[in-house]
Amino acid sequence: MKPSKTWVIVVAVIVVLVGIRMTIGQGMARAYVERVDQSVEVKANDIHGASTEKWTEWHPVAPKKFEAAQKADPSQTKFAFSWANTIGLWLAAFFTLAIFSFLYRDNPGYRLAEAVIIGVSAAYWGVIGFWDTLVPKLFGALTPNLIHDQVLPSLPAPTTGQVVAMYFALALGLMLLMRLAPKGGWISLWPIAFIIGVTAGLKIVSHVESDLVAQSIATFKPLVQPIVSPESAQSGWMLWPTIWASLANILLVIGVLCCLTYFFFSVEHKGVAGRAARVGIMYLMITFGAAFGFTVMGRVALLAARIEFLFDDWLWLIDPAGKRIVEVASAIGSMLC
Repeated sequence: MKPSKTWVIVVAVIVVLVGIRMTIGQGMARAYVERVDQSVEVKANDIHGASTEKWTEWHPVAPKKFEAAQKADPSQTKFAFSWANTIGLWLAAFFTLAIFSFLYRDNPGYRLAEAVIIGVSAAYWGVIGFWDTLVPKLFGALTPNLIHDQVLPSLPAPTTGQVVAMYFALALGLMLLMRLAPKGGWISLWPIAFIIGVTAGLKIVSHVESDLVAQSIATFKPLVQPIVSPESAQSGWMLWPTIWASLANILLVIGVLCCLTYFFFSVEHKGVAGRAARVGIMYLMITFGAAFGFTVMGRVALLAARIEFLFDDWLWLIDPAGKRIVEVASAIGSMLC
C-alpha cells in the first residue's frame, strides 16, 4: 500500500471516530459561559465628576457547572451555551490538526493554518497596540473629553507635559509614515534615528544593570554560607543546608574564574592556566546543555498542552472518574457489534 493511501485511510478513520464521538453521550466540544455582572466606581477628577460604570462579562466554565445549574433550575440565566466559543473551539482543533499534518508532508491545510496564524497574530497585535497605546496615551492626551465620554471613563485628565509629549510623538509618527510616500522617504529617517537612539540608550542601561552589575554582585558571595534554623536563631547553623549552600557558592566562584581563564588569550593555556581553562570548558558545556534541555522541555510542554487540548477540551475524553472513556468505549463497541 502506498504511503499516500495509508495516510488517507488514517485520516478517514479519525474523521469517522470523531463523528461517532459527536453522537455519543454528552457529545463533545461544546463551550459554556457564566454571566458575571461588573461595576466600578470612577473617581472624580479635574474635568469629570464621580460615576458608576456597569457592564456584563461572560466567563468560560466547565460543562459540568452548566449541567448542574440546569438540573437545579432549568430557567436559570447565569450559565449559557456559547456559540462563539464553541465555533472557536472547533477552529482551534482544526488548525491544531492542520499544523500537525506537516509531520506527513507540506499540504494545503498546513499552509492555510500557517497563513491564518500569521495574519491573526499581526491583526491581534495591531488591535492591542491601538487600544493599549494610541487610544489611552495619544488620543487620551489630545482629545481627553471624547475618549473619557466614549471609550475610557476612568481615564485621568492629562497633564501639560503629557500633552506636549504626545504632540511630539504624533509628529514623529506622521514623519514615519512618509516612508510610504514615493519621494518623501528621507523624512522617515529622522524618527527612525530617534527611535533607535532612545531604545539603544534605554537598553544599554538595563543590560548593564542586569548582565554586568547584577552578575558581578552575584559572584561576590562568601565561600561559607551559614544557614540558621528558622525556628530559633539560638540553635546555631543547620549542618547540611550550610554545607550545600557553601558548596554552591564555591562552585560558582570556581566556575567564574575558570570561564574567564578560558577566554583570557594573553596567556598560553598551559600548566595551571590550561587546567583552569579545561574546567571552564566543562562549565560552558554544562551550561549550554542545560539551556538546550530547558528549551526542549519548553517545546515538549507546548506539545503536551496541545494534545491535552485535543483530548480534553475538544474530545472530552480526559476524565479523572473515567466515565466518559467507559461511555465512549461501550458505545463504539455496541455500534461495531
